[in-house]
Amino acid sequence: MILLVTHHFAPETGAPQRRWGALTGHLVPAGFPVTVLAPPPHYPSGKFTHSSPAFRPGSVTTGSNGEKIIRVNFREHSHGLGSRATDQLVAAISSVLRGVRPSAGRPAVVIATVPGIPSVVAGWALARWHRARFVVEMRDAWPDLIEPSGILLRRSRTGGLRRRLRDLAARAVHRTVTRIQTRADLVVTTTAAFAEVLRARGVRDVAVVRNGTAFAPVRGNAPVILEGRPLRVVYAGTVGRSQGLDVAVRAAALVQARGYALDVRIVGHGNELAPLRHLAAELGAPVRVEPSVPSTEVRDLYAWADTVVVSLRDWEPFEWTVPSKLYEVMASGVVASACLAGEAASLVAANGAGAVVRPGDVEGLADLWCGWLSDGVVPAASPDAAAWVAEHASDEVLGHRYTELLDTLLPSPLPDAPLDRRARF
Repeated sequence: MILLVTHHFAPETGAPQRRWGALTGHLVPAGFPVTVLAPPPHYPSGKFTHSSPAFRPGSVTTGSNGEKIIRVNFREHSHGLGSRATDQLVAAISSVLRGVRPSAGRPAVVIATVPGIPSVVAGWALARWHRARFVVEMRDAWPDLIEPSGILLRRSRTGGLRRRLRDLAARAVHRTVTRIQTRADLVVTTTAAFAEVLRARGVRDVAVVRNGTAFAPVRGNAPVILEGRPLRVVYAGTVGRSQGLDVAVRAAALVQARGYALDVRIVGHGNELAPLRHLAAELGAPVRVEPSVPSTEVRDLYAWADTVVVSLRDWEPFEWTVPSKLYEVMASGVVASACLAGEAASLVAANGAGAVVRPGDVEGLADLWCGWLSDGVVPAASPDAAAWVAEHASDEVLGHRYTELLDTLLPSPLPDAPLDRRARF
């Protein structure tokens, strides 16, 4: 049995939830029963979003792919760092307490997936308890993102003591996560670049299982003729600090100031929705900031758009990151306006998925859009982009890859009892 420790799971929507929804659909039929330890649905609002008793802490249900889901305790939270961290800690502790009970079964392998750094510690504890193999799945470049993101090191007017305490906390988290990574039986990353970073730090067994997509093309690979109408630009997804979407708003204002017409829509959820609305109003930018839509309606947004923005901030760890949104855009056939660096930028350039602008480069993004408007044509994305996704980032390919990795860790079919070995922690 596989025991998955995660802070995000269906019926929530988002990249982590979608990833494991797709993976369980491959692992369970392949002979790897999956039990999931996850809190009730409360993302992204932080509030309990489903009133059904089936989602309450302590409930045990069967998921759509046959996985067993045990709901753990959580704490409703605000968007503040401390509140969210407390929720993750409560869920992690509850995962350990429920994961050692007979109802959770006797796993042969424990997989802990980030985001939700405390989930990694909970997974480590459960792997030791059950003497099971331990897999750490790093969906993002944690703990490296702690420093550039400033989530623990924000400057404070209260003086140096709080800042020193946050500095100590950041270092402690970094040491803890890195130590667990080096002691795990396997570390799974979603990019080749971050895998190389971890190998350089002494992590012995690292494998790459990218984020995936089942997105289908919304148009053929043909240029878009504008015929004097505004350029249509869309961003659809998480609207947070990491995305740096103020660049798109500022670029839109600059394009308009140069005498060109465009229509920019930022659609999603996150802490930056209100600040972006304020910035667009302040600059008089032709930008509509709208709430998120169901995933089934994202195709309509892409079909409307001439180009889709994929953006991350200019932080070094993001050079080792490929946002799952990029695979979706590549599969859609819509040309990308990619404010990216590192591996993600290389994927766009190598596969003709769109144009690359350095993260944070307002002038560069405005020049790109003005060039298309001046020509009256938005170039087509290459069919190589969708072909690359089908070969390397489709749900089927990634499910098969995960199955291969588990086969190397464990005998198949899995035994009823865990391996009798001493945990290496």
